[in-house]
This record gives sequence, C-alpha cells and structure tokens, in this order.
Amino acid sequence: MARECHPLLRGGRRGGDKRYKHGFSSAQMEALAGICETVLPPLQLQNEPPNKANQLFWKASGSQFSIPDEIAEIVEKRAPAESLFLVRVILWTLGTRLGTLLLYGSLCLSKKWPFINNFSSISLDKKEKVLQKWLKHRFFTPIRLVFIYIKILCAFLFFAQCDDNDENPTWEAIGYQVGTDENINNNVHKERPLEKGIIEPVNQNDWSLPWSLAAKGLENDIDATNNILKVKCDVVIVGSGCGGAVAAAVLASSGLKVLILEKGNYFVPRDYSSLEGPSLNELYELGGTFATWDGKIAILAGSTVGGGSAINWAACIKTPDHVLKEWAEDHKLSLFASNEYLSAMDTVCKRIGVTNKCVEEGLQNQVLRKGCENLGLQVDYVPRNTSEDHYCGSCTYGCRRGDKQGTAVTWLVDAVDHDAVILTGCKAEKFIFGENQEGHVRRKKCLGVMASILTDNITWRLQVEAKVTISACGALSTPPLMISSGLKNKNIGRNLHLHPVLMTWGYFPHSISDLKGKTYEGGIITSVHKVQSNDSKVKAIIETPAIGPGYFATMFPWESGLEFKERMLKYSRTVHFITIIQDKGSGEVRSEGRMGSCRMGMTEKEGAVDENGQSWEAEGLFVCDASLLPTAIGVNPMITIESTAYCIANRISALLRMA
Repeated sequence: MARECHPLLRGGRRGGDKRYKHGFSSAQMEALAGICETVLPPLQLQNEPPNKANQLFWKASGSQFSIPDEIAEIVEKRAPAESLFLVRVILWTLGTRLGTLLLYGSLCLSKKWPFINNFSSISLDKKEKVLQKWLKHRFFTPIRLVFIYIKILCAFLFFAQCDDNDENPTWEAIGYQVGTDENINNNVHKERPLEKGIIEPVNQNDWSLPWSLAAKGLENDIDATNNILKVKCDVVIVGSGCGGAVAAAVLASSGLKVLILEKGNYFVPRDYSSLEGPSLNELYELGGTFATWDGKIAILAGSTVGGGSAINWAACIKTPDHVLKEWAEDHKLSLFASNEYLSAMDTVCKRIGVTNKCVEEGLQNQVLRKGCENLGLQVDYVPRNTSEDHYCGSCTYGCRRGDKQGTAVTWLVDAVDHDAVILTGCKAEKFIFGENQEGHVRRKKCLGVMASILTDNITWRLQVEAKVTISACGALSTPPLMISSGLKNKNIGRNLHLHPVLMTWGYFPHSISDLKGKTYEGGIITSVHKVQSNDSKVKAIIETPAIGPGYFATMFPWESGLEFKERMLKYSRTVHFITIIQDKGSGEVRSEGRMGSCRMGMTEKEGAVDENGQSWEAEGLFVCDASLLPTAIGVNPMITIESTAYCIANRISALLRMA
C-alpha cells in the first residue's frame, strides 16, 4: 500500500508516461541486461529456502523490474559526456560477436553455429567468469570502469527502487522494513513553516511569477525583448543549506530584503517517505550518484530547501580546538581565535536545539559503545540537533518525525519571519559584474546573479540585482559557479578537501541477545570514539553511518552472484563503522560540473576570499559555505559551517551599515 507522502518521494515512475527515452539500441540493452543478470543472477539452490520471500529473492534477477532501462536512463541523464560515450561504446561492442571475441577471447566460443556468441548469448556461468576477469585488471581499464559503474547502479536499483505501492520484492528477505508512521506527531509542522516566504515556480507561470514576487515585497520588471525577469533586493543568496540559511536569517533580521535562490524543492516532515530510492533521487545532488571522476569516492550533497541539513546525520560537533589553532596561527585568520567565533558556535547550537545525550541507541551504536567499553576505550555521546529520545534511522531521507532541527525549521523560519523570500527550482548560472570605482581595492563589483527557472511553466530567465550577492551552494557548486562567471583567482577550484572514510562492517546474528534491533533503526550517530595521537590530538574519529540496503549493496566488492546475494541476506544485522580522518591532500578542478574549494585567505595568493568571506576579485560577492574553510576539520562540519556563516553575515551587515 502506498505511503502518504509527497508525490515526488513515492515509488514508481514519475508522470503518466511509462516509456523509457534513453536512446540505447536493442543490442546495447541486451548487453546491459546480460551484465545486470550476472551481477544479480537467478539462482536455484539445492535446498529450497523455507519461506516464499527467500524463494523469490533467490529467483530474482538484476535484469528484471526494468532495472536495465532505469540504468540506461540514469546514465543518459546524469553521466558526464565522456562516461556516457564510454558506456555506449562498450555495450555496443558487447552486442556484437566480433567485439565480444576481441574482448573476451575463448569464453565466447561455442561448438555450435554461429560458433562465436555475443555477450548476452553466453551462458550465465561464463558471463560470471568474464566479469571476474574484468575485476582482476590491475588498472582501471575502460571495461572495468564500465562494469563497476553498471554494477553500482544495478545493485542500488535492485534493493532501493520501489513500485507504485512503495514496495520492493527483496526487502522482506533481507529483513528490511521502511519505517512506519508510528510515533509521528502529525501536528509537527502541519502548516508549512516557510509558506509565507516561499515561491514555488512549479505552481506558477510567466504571468503569475512577477505578481507573486511583488506580493512578497520584491520589486521586479519584465524585459520582454530579452525574455528576462529583473528582480531587485538588498541581498541575494544562492543556496539554502547550512551556510545560506544562517546568512539569510542574520541579514533579514537586520532589516535587509533577502532573496534566496534554491535549486531543489521544498518539503516538510509529512512529505517525506523514508524510501531510499525516491528520496535519494529527489533530495540529493544528481540523485546520490555524485562521485569523483575515477569513481573511487562517492559524494553525497543535499539538493533541497535546507540543503545538507535536511538529509545529514544530525551530528553537531564543534570545531576542534587544534583546527581552530591551525587556522588562526598557520593561516593567520584571527576570526578563529576570537570570542566572536566561540560565541557564534554557542549561538548556533542553541538555535538548532543541540542535545548531548541519547536515551536509547540503535544496534550500530550499541556495538560501537559496547566494543569500546570492552576494550577500555573512551566512547562519548554525539551532540545532535534532535531531542534526546529521537530514535529515527531514516533522517538521511528527511526527518519524517519533524524532530531534527535543520535549517528549514530554524534559520529559514527566522529569515521568512523577517520578510525573506525563497524561490525554489531556481538554478544560478553566473554572477553579474561591473567595473568598480577608481580607488577601490577590487577592480570588479558584483551586481547580482543570472539564474534559470527549472520548470517548463516559466520561460523567463531571472536577473537578480542586489547590493550583496552570497554564494552558499556548497563546496561542490560554488567554485564552478565562480569560474563560469569569469573569476580567475588561482585558489578557486583548488584545495578541495573531502573527509575520506574507511568503512568496516561485521555481522551480528540475532542470537547475540544483548544487541537489540536492526542496522537501520535508531539514531544514526549517537556514539563516537576519538582516536588520539601521543600528543593528545585527535587523529580520527569512529562513528556509525546511515546506509540503506541500496547503498549497502554498492559498497562491498562483487565476487560472484551467489556471494553477493548471501551477503545481502545478512544486511539487517550487518553493523557499519566509519573512520573519519582529516584530509591533508586536496583536489583540483577547473571545468563544469566538477568540484573544488574557495578557501579563505589573508591575501589573494592564499585564498579566494578574505576573512570577511568577500571575493578578492569582486566587491559585494561573498561566500558562506563549506568551500571557504581553510582545511578539512576531521569531524562532521555542520556546526563549523553555520558558525562561520553567522560571523560572516554579521560582518556583511556591518559593512552595509557603514556604506
């Protein structure tokens, strides 16, 4: 039975058209289906499983449930052009007998006519040997890359996608159950808390949008010749996540007219479904498929009102002292040694309702806590922006209980209470620059931003004119936006820091009676062990992640179809730990769709923005997100991002008052 939730977060295909429009040929699709069937093959066991759910699980194939078509559609829509080309070429090659012979030699030969088989015609056991052969390649050859890409998508869809009734035929067998509506307070945020400040273009048209903007106090004008809708405000902010929302609240509270541009949609607790596949598709950047170019690191980024705060794991850890010392001393950024910053962290924690205890822990955190205690290691509770009795393992798909205090129920509420406006479904394209007056340090002056509306209902391009423009679209999106706008500072697109994590997992059978529950139940992160060096510095932290069955299936190596299915049957009692270290390396990116940083520095040689968050190249352009942090911090970053944004926003307010 379908759940009560927003239509975008339900199972099944969107809209009335059930046809796939990926453009792959029938031969390419046969090859793709052959790979999917090999990854997750239909198997007949000698001993028949005792229950129907397990019988169906073993007989199910990765080539069923329209999975190949779903994969083709994802690749067509989301893969970079070079990856799409590579997938098409490899599948085309596998769709021919000669191509299969060139790639796999004798494994495709047969004693019967036509003697040479294409990939889809090879027996299942030989296909498995072919895939195992690919994985033995020492280097990431194109073939191996394509297989890993398809394997990840196939495994994810097999265990995460659901039908029109919000059901998946594998869930019962692996012991997974989507959270029920029990313990949900239907009165929490029943009225959409941002309603008076939100404008959703999906419900607008070319004529109603200007009227809606004017009704919310935004002066606008239509340039019909150029098909542009011009909007004026004091401050325009790109992004509504941890940084942008805090900046919006502070600046709107100081009496400025603030407009927030958000690419994603607006959801409230009753809209969330807790369904892994639909939630990742709608709430995450690129549907949760964002990764480094070589596929070695998966990157999760929020793409909804509230940004990462809507889908993160609720951990609220203050910036470590040794990191503050490094930023203040090594990078000469006095902000991080000031009472201003320390006070900001306290203010942030108070506003988002941070608590320091947990009444009842889930299975994963029970294992971490008991393991540390048995080894004589210290284990601490993790501060969270939830109540102490919050027992929800699906907050990574939006907090259906309405307990987690993300920006959509805190800072953005403060902003709209002071007449800020949030425009959803709106993607910034480039910043608008003009020449600055003589005598100013910066040659350019930012005049606003050009943006596009992501709905067919509206044809206008948006031109927002503002005194201050703030980029707060995250470390993955701010640098490309600045580069595409023509900024040249060498630090833009460099110095990207990720939090590399080492993942470990272990199976804890139900027979271990003192460990209750399942891996996906309970607060996501409630316990933490800090690994310290000899000088008492924290080298790493060990926590527990949120991993649904789809994502779990993508994480571990594939060895054979039998082994893969056997491991998935243990999912519900497989406990995962992650070890987070402080990233000392950095990434460099210069082209569209890639990632980079925009770090703070005392000079333009040391950073892309100054200590006030203002671009060294353009007056009036500020950054308020994770991209301006000087280094990685080695802990969950929400408090650091919000505290930094709080300080920068107050400084922007002071600068405008002086002007």
